[in-house]
Amino acid sequence: MSEWVVRLLQGGLGNLAAYLAAHVLLCLVPAFFVAGAMAALLPKESVTRFLGRKTPKYISYPAAAAAGSLLAVCSCTIVPLFAGIYKKGAGLGPAITFLFIAPAANILALAYTGVAIGGDIAVARILLSWVFGIGIGLIMALIFRKDDARHDIKTDAEDPFASPKGGDPAVAGKSRTYAWLFLLILVSLLLAGTLKVGLLTNPYASVNLPISGLDGFEQTLFRLVPFDASKGEEGVSAQGVVLIILLGLIGISAVRGLENVGEGFTRWTWLTLALVALTLLVAAVYITPQPTGVLVQFPGKFFAVIAALLAIGHLARTRFEAQRIQDWLWESWRFVKQIFPLLIGGVFLVGVLRQLIRPEWIESLAGRNTILGNLAGVLFGVFMYFPTLVEVPIAKMFLSLGMHRGPLLAYLMSDPELSLQSILILSSIIGRLKAWAYVFWVGLFSLLSGLLFGAWVDGTSLLLLLAYLVALLAVLALGLSWAGRRVDAPGPALAAKP
Repeated sequence: MSEWVVRLLQGGLGNLAAYLAAHVLLCLVPAFFVAGAMAALLPKESVTRFLGRKTPKYISYPAAAAAGSLLAVCSCTIVPLFAGIYKKGAGLGPAITFLFIAPAANILALAYTGVAIGGDIAVARILLSWVFGIGIGLIMALIFRKDDARHDIKTDAEDPFASPKGGDPAVAGKSRTYAWLFLLILVSLLLAGTLKVGLLTNPYASVNLPISGLDGFEQTLFRLVPFDASKGEEGVSAQGVVLIILLGLIGISAVRGLENVGEGFTRWTWLTLALVALTLLVAAVYITPQPTGVLVQFPGKFFAVIAALLAIGHLARTRFEAQRIQDWLWESWRFVKQIFPLLIGGVFLVGVLRQLIRPEWIESLAGRNTILGNLAGVLFGVFMYFPTLVEVPIAKMFLSLGMHRGPLLAYLMSDPELSLQSILILSSIIGRLKAWAYVFWVGLFSLLSGLLFGAWVDGTSLLLLLAYLVALLAVLALGLSWAGRRVDAPGPALAAKP
């Protein structure tokens, strides 16, 4: 019994350590600052012009889907960005579409899927992701339209740009331009750490440091934290340990430096920002321990991070009032406090569950295109979360072991979308009812995606499948419209309210 408990704890802690070392710094940290910039620096109108609940649907939903397609992020990294646009007044429907499509149908994931598994899976993934992503957004907006209207009014009241007290319109226009430029640079910082393209990943310079013994330390780490890329296990390197230590130092200094940053900058604030910059730079290099020393390589993303940090610092110092920057840092810290603890707990729990759930179970259930087989693919995607792009080699492994291509697509649709930690985080942003409604629709449509694609693989006519899909969506739309009219009809108790 004690060995079993130790194995579960080792799995949870190992998964947490690997996640913190490999994915938080160049993915989540920039995402928090992007979300903070959306909340503090952009007027609501800048977001609602394209994603607002009153924007025509033929503009808002394709815009949300297109924006999501450009971001190569996982279900956790997308949540702060979703929170940023939702807090700034985006309609629930377009925001949900953005939340769905960014992990499932971003350009990088689709290209990787096509190369590793097949063009048929890649095409099915993008088409069904767009159809169902927009569909889920429309459904959520319809079901929760009263809450969405109240949220819209609330964001009006919270928008610091809503009622300007005089001022030069030209100055206000320049301020918005600089705010968008600032946000664009922050997004480029996020993309520099997530895009897997040669320009960013190829090393352009290197240096050998005369530090011995680090290779033995790293081998010890690999024994403590399992490392098997074919199973999605990433392990913890010596560089990862350094990054985790730096991340802990950021947390300690941020409590003193960002908690009351609205009152002004302190030495703790500057220390926090310096640690963030240092950590991003350390995360952007390749550190390889060797018997004779340590090889440090500087890829393109290292220089991209330097350029982005310099540009951010210049704009913050010369184009914004100190109070605006303080508001940005405070909003970013608020998102960290809201999201990060739930992320930690969720990642740990996933590591524990990985020790209990065996991939062989899923393989034995998903060998045919059945409802049970596709459901197994969906559930495996939810409970065995892998970071973005890692789901593709995992899917390739399942395919080689006999998984049907239908359940395989169901897995590829659900794994990037849902994870225990993202569900917990989403609940804290939009509430449990909306979060679990979203989980239900994602699960249902992932299941349907697998069944439809699997039926096509098994020889069913494409036209017949399209007819089934159109009929299903039509029935669903009619049912939701009828339900919506019933909800909107004021009953006696509702009519009596002032």
